[in-house]
Amino acid sequence: MRNISDIIEQYLKNILHESPGSMIEIQRNELADQFSCVPSQINYVISTRFTLEKGYVVESKRGGGGYIRIQRIQLPAELAIQEHLRHTIGDRIEQAAAEGLVYQLEEARVITRREANLLRAAVSRDALIVKLPLRDEVRASLLRAMLLSLLMNKK
Repeated sequence: MRNISDIIEQYLKNILHESPGSMIEIQRNELADQFSCVPSQINYVISTRFTLEKGYVVESKRGGGGYIRIQRIQLPAELAIQEHLRHTIGDRIEQAAAEGLVYQLEEARVITRREANLLRAAVSRDALIVKLPLRDEVRASLLRAMLLSLLMNKK
């Protein structure tokens, strides 16, 4: 059975997908009432599952008329994805950022779930048994090479 965080995340993704401009504004208290949970549960879901690394920009305004705005960042067009990857990955990349990028590419259906799982396994700290900062450099090199290879073979 899915937990309440998964349900709230899926609900927000569904309304984001349906909204023009891939942006929504929500009232935290209203959403908490809708799901019969505490408002901090909504904060938890948004702060952990709608991050910049995962392709979202979150803005909030507190107070009586406050809101939380979530906007999906669109990946560049196919032709610009290679440059986007080079810029995003750079010379080194931390595990959380690498996983966020893989998540974003999977969500945008640029890569399959299976490919995403393989990428995550290959760049995990468990697989890269070298000390920092070399580990982040090796991770960047591997991730960039694997993603570019995947993208070139999809054409």
